[in-house]
Amino acid sequence: MAEAPSATADPVAGLIDVPLPREVSLWPQTWEARLAIGLLLLAMVAAVWRYVHRRRVDRYRREALAELSRIEHAGDSGPSELLSRLTVLVRRTSLAAFPRAQVAPLIGPAWLSFLDRSYGGEEFSHGVGRLLASDPYQQIPPEPAELQSLLRLVRLWIRGHHA
Repeated sequence: MAEAPSATADPVAGLIDVPLPREVSLWPQTWEARLAIGLLLLAMVAAVWRYVHRRRVDRYRREALAELSRIEHAGDSGPSELLSRLTVLVRRTSLAAFPRAQVAPLIGPAWLSFLDRSYGGEEFSHGVGRLLASDPYQQIPPEPAELQSLLRLVRLWIRGHHA
């Protein structure tokens, strides 16, 4: 006679474990995929380095634009004071961007010509930019419209000059 199974016997005890597959590696298996990942990482590092480098190189531009905003919004200064501050700002920005020996000795028409060459226009020599060289020494203050045009020109120069 056959024995009746006991109520306490484990029915799963006699089963064999199913073998699990090997773990899948996250590292690519082909050399082409490894090369692509390496090139992608290299490109990302180069892009971050270039971004940081550009930010460091253009720091003087950001500071000059911030100073220009402060000059523009200073309501207590008169036209001659505003013009004097703009002249100093353009000179300081030029000294930060270009070699000192190239910029420091320039005055008058040579200074305006240098600004035109660095910007790629003629607004300093033949336009409203002439105020930077001549009006600090004039008795009559410039018109408000001329000052607004000069502020726009200086902002464009700061953003667009090439060293």
